[in-house]
Amino acid sequence: MSQSLTDFSDLIRSVRESAVHLEMRDGYGVDNEIEGFAAWKQGHRLNPDDRGSWWRPWLDLVQEVTAKGVVIRRARIVSEPVSDYIAFEHSGTFTNVAAGEQIRWLPRRSASDLALPGNDFWLFDGRLVQFNVFDGVGRWVHTDQTEDAAVAKLCASAFEAVWERGIPHEKYTV
Repeated sequence: MSQSLTDFSDLIRSVRESAVHLEMRDGYGVDNEIEGFAAWKQGHRLNPDDRGSWWRPWLDLVQEVTAKGVVIRRARIVSEPVSDYIAFEHSGTFTNVAAGEQIRWLPRRSASDLALPGNDFWLFDGRLVQFNVFDGVGRWVHTDQTEDAAVAKLCASAFEAVWERGIPHEKYTV
């Protein structure tokens, strides 16, 4: 189970300036990726030249929001060598970039001295934090939202520290 794209779409469409997303897990078990991950493990790779085969609603949303001038950045902290899941995620990240997201990768060893929140999060316009809570095997459990200024400041600081050290997607290899 996961938050519906419709609910999230409304939230991200309300953003005026920026949406940043920090991911810190080496594996996720979200329902909408299970088939793609299994196919990837069997050797299937997305073809960048066949946009129709990989374009999906999330990418429409990103393109819509970034076309209004909203900056969407995603940073991923990953263990190295990377897990199969992260290699799968990396191989398809060109789709996010094509839609307008900016993405960086930070090897976990380079994050040891950073103060990071306990869960992945989205931070919208520097004020609304949405934590995505997952169980031990990476299944989505629930989201928590807060507009507490101190929490938003912590998340903004954490994200910017990761972003500053992160390697742009086009330069990060797995």
